[in-house]
Amino acid sequence: MAGLIGFGGGKPAAAAPAGGGDDADLIKDVDTPSFMTDVVDASMTTPVIVDFWAPWCGPCRQITPVLENAVRAARGKVRLAKVDIDRNQEIAAQMRVQSIPAVYAFFQGRPVDAFVGAQPESQIKAFVDRLTKLAGDAGGDPIDDALAQAKAVFDDGEYSAAASIYKQVIDADPGNADAIAGLGRCMLARNKSKDARALVDGLDPETAKAPPIVSLIAALELAAEGVGDVKALAKKVDADPSDHASRFDLANAQFALGQRESAINELIEIVKRDRDWRDDEARKRLVKMFEAIGPADPLTIAGRRKLSSAMFK
Repeated sequence: MAGLIGFGGGKPAAAAPAGGGDDADLIKDVDTPSFMTDVVDASMTTPVIVDFWAPWCGPCRQITPVLENAVRAARGKVRLAKVDIDRNQEIAAQMRVQSIPAVYAFFQGRPVDAFVGAQPESQIKAFVDRLTKLAGDAGGDPIDDALAQAKAVFDDGEYSAAASIYKQVIDADPGNADAIAGLGRCMLARNKSKDARALVDGLDPETAKAPPIVSLIAALELAAEGVGDVKALAKKVDADPSDHASRFDLANAQFALGQRESAINELIEIVKRDRDWRDDEARKRLVKMFEAIGPADPLTIAGRRKLSSAMFK
């Protein structure tokens, strides 16, 4: 995909008028030869939604009209490109489209948002609204913008789409620690810890010392301990709140599944009840989690405050 999409370059296409534009300009059927012009170049000035579909796909027939109506309602602030994957398999392969409907959004020559599968009309409208807002807020550094978009997509649980954006950043800036760490977290979220470990092991020593990579390494170490059954462990804790071993395992399982705030709260509860339990293990694990989350993350800041309150009350 690096050969297809860049962070700069390309001749910008003329923007559609903000006050309108006919369907021929706003909504197009795009094929492999026209993809660069109608999607990548056009997105330099106006966000372009790419709807990957096929004639045999029932859910595609449901969401495409909704997308078209939302694009028309945006009155020229966003465009729609429809790609039949049966006729344009090369583009689908480059975009790593594995199931349809798959909808990607491009802005300034790169993917910035995406979703896969049928979505409620409200979600599709929100998707288009985010793009129009993104276009209005444009003007910052493209890589910073891409990292922000990747984080937003990751937070929405779209790990494959977030990974795609992080890879785009790495293509443009191979040593970008934030993008490398973000890609590694996407791998962890998709239960690909071996791939994340290989990614870290392939870094040069200086890059591996960057704070985002250090946080990723801590997350890898926590993930290596395995995942317990959250529901079963929660039942044990409910039955016996003083069962610190089960609460500790519950926190680890929650953290591995992305329930970070709950994990922090469970460990803080152990500290409140028995600060010296198992040689201060709950506090030590909290420190490890804070390292994995990152020192500037709001969860870490709030968690450290709660820990201090529990220890020094």
